[in-house]
Amino acid sequence: MRSSEEIRVAQEKFAELILSEFERIERMKEDNEIKDFTKLERIVIGVMPGDGIGPIIMEQALRVVRELLKAELASGKVEIRMIEGMTIENRVAKMQSLPDEVLAACKECDVLVKGPFVTPRAGDGLPNLVSANSLLRRGLQLFAAVRPIRIPDKGIDWTFFRENIEGEYILGNRGIQVNDDLAIDFKVCTKPGAERIARAAFDFARKNGKHNVTVVTKANIVKLADGNFIQTVRRIGQTEYPEIEIREELVDSTTAKLMDPDFNKGMEVIVLPNLYGDIVTDVAAEHQGGLGTASSSNIGNKYALFETIHGVGVMLMKTGRGPYADPCSLIRAMGEMMAHIGYGDRKSRLEKALDVCTVTERKVVVTTRPDGASAAEFTDYLLETLKSC
Repeated sequence: MRSSEEIRVAQEKFAELILSEFERIERMKEDNEIKDFTKLERIVIGVMPGDGIGPIIMEQALRVVRELLKAELASGKVEIRMIEGMTIENRVAKMQSLPDEVLAACKECDVLVKGPFVTPRAGDGLPNLVSANSLLRRGLQLFAAVRPIRIPDKGIDWTFFRENIEGEYILGNRGIQVNDDLAIDFKVCTKPGAERIARAAFDFARKNGKHNVTVVTKANIVKLADGNFIQTVRRIGQTEYPEIEIREELVDSTTAKLMDPDFNKGMEVIVLPNLYGDIVTDVAAEHQGGLGTASSSNIGNKYALFETIHGVGVMLMKTGRGPYADPCSLIRAMGEMMAHIGYGDRKSRLEKALDVCTVTERKVVVTTRPDGASAAEFTDYLLETLKSC
């Protein structure tokens, strides 16, 4: 039997959520100043190694960036600053997914590069801390997750723009448990949120000579949130970027047919709401060669964060195979970071070298087992290859 008290409490909680979203919308409208890296006397790169295999692959990624930015680091134009405190042990001890002092240190940097963080799950014996990744994205207003996927032998060069803050994730730990029989979670789509991810995707397409932006939703079923998202993308594209073709697809058919050349013909830039983007980009990364090969850029107007898209390598660490983890994801993230702060030529050199090391030549191969190369051995090979790129 329904309880009027249960309904009243649920209504009050829902009202609080709506009020908090109204406040967030106003903050978004005020956040419109974009950082110009060309005007900075010094660019500070904050580094958080992460958990599990994170410190292992971060050590190798830093070797690469220190080589590619050797002159800038020596002159003081670029600084690499290590940020402590994001291990799962420290976060559990403080009972904070993102300790206050860590967020403050992040805000003193211009860009961040991070390894994978542990996000506790039910049954793993850890406190139920919320995702540190989500808190970083919200705390720094990193609204666009940009994930490039390249499969040269299939002619695939995709760039995904995943809305990074809203959707199903923004209120992920603030749903309403009405009673033992009923739990409700929420999906959020705001006009300012949809507009800024749409503009980011179209602006990237225009600046990089792309002719197509594909928007992926489930708007045939999720008619309000997804419907508003697709209408916003369509409006921004038609009014501000009329030279770019807009294609609309459903998330289920896109995931199923992603590698079908008849389906993906002409796809270049793909923009998606948060949850769909999370799923589809992981699937795309598997086709590229696995999550260990893929990186993600989290972009806001003031800050940016670059990271792997895989986990902490629990089984690799348990079986003593951590040193054999593939460092390519974090190395590629460093390439995206360098391009973002104005060194696109270094990213181009790195991509050419990675193509040689992982596709055309492959003299040293990471298998994540002792029968293959270690992360350090692969990086040795990559650094040697960079000399001729």
